[in-house]
Amino acid sequence: MTRVTPQRMREILDAARGLRALVVGDLMLDAYISGRVDRISPEAPVPVVHVESEGEAVGGAGNVAAGVLALGARCSVVGLVGRDAAGERLLEALSAVGADVDGVVRVEGRPTTVKTRVTARRQQVVRFDREDPSDITGSLCDRLARAVEDHAEGADVVILEDYNKGVFVPAVVQAGLEAAERLDVPSVVDPKRRRFFEYRGATVFKPNAKELEDALGEPVLADDPDWMEAVRDRLGCGTLLLTLGERGMALRTEEELVRVPALARSVYDVSGAGDTVTAVTAVALAAGASPVEAAVLANHAAAVEVGRAGVSTVSADEILAHAGVVDEAVPIEE
Repeated sequence: MTRVTPQRMREILDAARGLRALVVGDLMLDAYISGRVDRISPEAPVPVVHVESEGEAVGGAGNVAAGVLALGARCSVVGLVGRDAAGERLLEALSAVGADVDGVVRVEGRPTTVKTRVTARRQQVVRFDREDPSDITGSLCDRLARAVEDHAEGADVVILEDYNKGVFVPAVVQAGLEAAERLDVPSVVDPKRRRFFEYRGATVFKPNAKELEDALGEPVLADDPDWMEAVRDRLGCGTLLLTLGERGMALRTEEELVRVPALARSVYDVSGAGDTVTAVTAVALAAGASPVEAAVLANHAAAVEVGRAGVSTVSADEILAHAGVVDEAVPIEE
């Protein structure tokens, strides 16, 4: 039985304070409209939502940055936003939580990605997406790659957070992975389908089961050590961290396959759980944790996050409080 004690968790999280992460990725603004539904529209068979509250939060790679900062680490962000009101609000929100946004490129003629969710009675009624997800080209690629190189200096971990919104063209992927290699620090990749096989050399590659199935065109065999090792080798990563929802996680390192069972007592909202896992895994690795220790900490953080409504960050104290209640981590024999 592999076990990470609460004392060891505290050591890792204490060591994380003051470390610096570089988050590279697709930035977006999450907007929320909440209200009540009392009737169906006479104009079409759709509910009429009487708006009662509205709000905004950082999303995508910005949410990962917020998760890093919630653990007491520092964070620089590289990405792009439009020269529009949504972009300004997004930058203000990131700055408000302590992120360094000097590496964010402002782009004329390309809108800031905004996802607007409309909910009623705790159920999502509809979502509106405003975005241009096409790959960046030309001088914009060069600007982002240079921003990665410039803002990587002094980083203790590099995080590449891909949401298929056009940032991760080959030049930017290469800049991020080469920066981590040059600095001899961990790199953590949260991939999406478009560039799935272009992250060779990453320290940790963290897809979810659906993403991996879609990329491989075959069912995931998370409990098969040989299958997991073959996938890890194909991806060219040091560690394959596969998230499995209510089934927890499967971690394939060079030495072993470890299953980390899900810990959530109740699941209120899974939004943002993947971002939380990415942030905690990366910060823990930077603080000297092994991949298994980092995954166990991230698993506790995810259990806290899914028990709350909406996207939120998880603090070190919340992780430790949760860790004092449950144990985890089951190795699978080769």
